[in-house]
Amino acid sequence: MEGTASGPGGAPGRPYEQYTAAGGYDAAAVERWAPEPDKRPGRTAFQRDRARVLHSAALRRLAGKTQVVTPGSTGSVWDASPRTRLTHSLECAQVGRELGAALGCDPDLVEAACLSHDLGHPPFGHNGEKTLDEFAADCGGFEGNAQSLRLLTRLEPKRFVPDPATGALVGVGLNLTRAALDAATKYPWPRGARPDDPASPKFGVYEDDRPVFDWVRKDAPGPRVCFEAQVMDWSDDVAYSVHDVEDGLHAGHLDPRALRDGSERREIFAVARSRYADPDTDPAELAEALDRLLAQDWWPHGYDGSAIGQARLKDATSQLIGRFCLAAEGATRAAYGSGRLTRYGAELVVPRGTRLECAVLKAVADRYVMQRAEQERLRADQRIVVAELADALTARAPGGLDPQFRALFEEAADDRARKRTVVDQIASLTDATARSLHARLTGRV
Repeated sequence: MEGTASGPGGAPGRPYEQYTAAGGYDAAAVERWAPEPDKRPGRTAFQRDRARVLHSAALRRLAGKTQVVTPGSTGSVWDASPRTRLTHSLECAQVGRELGAALGCDPDLVEAACLSHDLGHPPFGHNGEKTLDEFAADCGGFEGNAQSLRLLTRLEPKRFVPDPATGALVGVGLNLTRAALDAATKYPWPRGARPDDPASPKFGVYEDDRPVFDWVRKDAPGPRVCFEAQVMDWSDDVAYSVHDVEDGLHAGHLDPRALRDGSERREIFAVARSRYADPDTDPAELAEALDRLLAQDWWPHGYDGSAIGQARLKDATSQLIGRFCLAAEGATRAAYGSGRLTRYGAELVVPRGTRLECAVLKAVADRYVMQRAEQERLRADQRIVVAELADALTARAPGGLDPQFRALFEEAADDRARKRTVVDQIASLTDATARSLHARLTGRV
């Protein structure tokens, strides 16, 4: 574990105290699991973290993973190049960087966390995640956030160090700082340990990744989420709630006039209460949240795909992002003052009304994009592809695995670890490569 007196920026003789006094981060925050020299003096530790994530293969692969509208699909109005997991991550990073900077966080640190937050998503998004979780039930399950930590600390080929026991080289992933890994961790607990809901399927670490997780969380106050991770999480919510609705309009799946229809609104509010807001939320409160948005001058009450229509829609998305971020910034500053807010020194405060506006937007995208009949048929097919791919790779392992995962399979200590390697291989695939490999191994298209 690294903690040198030369400081995180690599400037000779620059003490940690000088850096942290200016940046609000202590020496432990900028430690790395494995010591390594700086290549370019003058860069901060968090600038290096951001660059490592930005240049990673795991981030590039997100270009081939579905966000909401399948990449390459054509809408009935106009194909506006629907977002992928990669473009979503880039947009989330832009939102998070500016919001974090406004609150006193290191902007490179928050951006690195935002770029990292979806790295562990498997092909076909949450649909693939659920199928892999079922396949991996006897080796700890699968969760995209736990997989992200695994990629960052173990699987992404960037840094290798000798194992103290055997001398063999072992991967330590991107070898990010403790603060960057913590900021990328939405759910800092293992499966079944969520403080307010032990039955929750959301968790942030597999058991065999506990050593590095425990190192990351060494000074954390229990399961509390660090401030930068809270900024990342809200930036994620803002980006996907706004942009999923934008993509739905571009693709012709959403008619804005439906948002004023009584029966349609009841369906939207039911989705919001079941998935995105407290189930006890009064539908009238959700109605007020939606009506506040509909009352804005910039709200897109229609969309025809024309250049003017596109510009108006883009302005609406910009207005929504600003509205949600400024509300959080203002409420947090009102609670904690004007100083630098970092690590465990504050909680991000998002007004209830703002959260409900965001929840309603998520429900709109869910209702009109994700719940389409053809989407359910597609999801059923995707589940078959992932399940059959898991069986086929298991039967052919290690020979049928890619070289990186073949080596990990051969080095694995037991059947649980070997199965985890098969899961790692599948999770690394894009939508297209999953289908291609499935067709090659099963003979079916």
